Amino acid sequence: MPDNRPLGNLETAMEILNIHAKTWNLVTISRINGNLQAAVIRQALDIIQSRHPHLNSHIIHFKNRFYFQTAGTEKIPLRTVINLEEEQWQEVVNQEMNQAIDSHKCLMRVVLVSVQGKQNISYLITTLHHAISDGLSSIQLHSEILKYCQKIISADAIKQVTNLETLPPAEKLLPEYKQDWRGNISSIFLFLKLGFRKLYHRPKTLGFEKYAPISKRSCQIIHRQINSDLTEKFVQSCQQENTTVHGAISAILMLTVAKKITKYNQHNIRVNCLSHLDLRRRLKPPINQENLAALATSIIGFHTIKQNTSIWELAREVKQNLEIGIKHGELFNMVLIAKHLINFCFLFPQQVAATVSVSNVGKVNIPENYGELELAEISFAGSHSMYAGMFVINVATFQGQMLLNFVFSQPSISRNTMEDLVNQVVSYILNISSNSLQIRGA
Repeated sequence: MPDNRPLGNLETAMEILNIHAKTWNLVTISRINGNLQAAVIRQALDIIQSRHPHLNSHIIHFKNRFYFQTAGTEKIPLRTVINLEEEQWQEVVNQEMNQAIDSHKCLMRVVLVSVQGKQNISYLITTLHHAISDGLSSIQLHSEILKYCQKIISADAIKQVTNLETLPPAEKLLPEYKQDWRGNISSIFLFLKLGFRKLYHRPKTLGFEKYAPISKRSCQIIHRQINSDLTEKFVQSCQQENTTVHGAISAILMLTVAKKITKYNQHNIRVNCLSHLDLRRRLKPPINQENLAALATSIIGFHTIKQNTSIWELAREVKQNLEIGIKHGELFNMVLIAKHLINFCFLFPQQVAATVSVSNVGKVNIPENYGELELAEISFAGSHSMYAGMFVINVATFQGQMLLNFVFSQPSISRNTMEDLVNQVVSYILNISSNSLQIRGA
């Protein structure tokens, strides 16, 4: 089905970021056990490209507007990287995160990494334009690719592929009351409220170790894993404390930053947290995860860390803040003002958007086995180089194991600083999992 329409406001913002901020794309990484060949991946990519309208599209610029266009779209690029050491997949991810999508050609690219001395281990790395995808749908897309790889390897006949329908822009999927004058008024009110709260609270952040303009920034990831036993204990601790994994991770990140930046005898530290949420299941009717689209939203919470603030107290506060924001429709309003918030970042590049940013897709519900292929791990990361001075984490839980990708913008945060912060976060999680921690604020 042709995908010829103007980009919506949110989609346009993502393309502007792709052009002017180097990247604002979504990188998804799978570790695959089994003999996965590039020729098989190539066939599977051709199938999914015909099935998904956005993958069979590119972006054109005409009369000061951006449009999706199907005719002239090139094949999804696939490159292979051979005989890397097992941990070097992270170097490939760092390269992908800092390379803009050639959106005038195609909106996705793929890398297949083979591991030196281990023929049956490979990494599948996809980079998707954030105008057409979010974390959930990019993970679902990996499952779909492996499903077709399974059929190709086993020589199963692939019946006629069902093409998915083209989705309208995210703002057109919102409840009707958010698409009329009421939505405009409530979104303006939210924008002003966020501005006032930021001026009033003046949240502390990691700031800039070294400043660079947006066009000169780059980003990297640091990857960590929490094994299934410890992940289960961590989840149980969150449940016992009447909070969520998202709330606990948010609290840990904020306390880690507070500990890093606190001054001697400083009792109260004001911080804020940017929480990314799934919009799909909150729409009516809900949008399936297999439909590629940018259907994630966010809510910003402001918090004060005192000397006696515990992780669990702060985690419950995050949870409550999100529940209130969802109840009042704030997650819908954030879709409407996202473009304005991004423009603000361009106008004031020395401002730090938030203290921390947390994106947690939770339990990944896709199969592990695909015939001769086994999906051992899957995680994702957003290439947010523009977000300088912010502590960013992307979390996914697969087969009981929690996978953490910490993203940081350089040179505002050095790798040494980030490694230290990440080690503290992991230490917090492990201590909670072993039920031996009563952490207090700075």
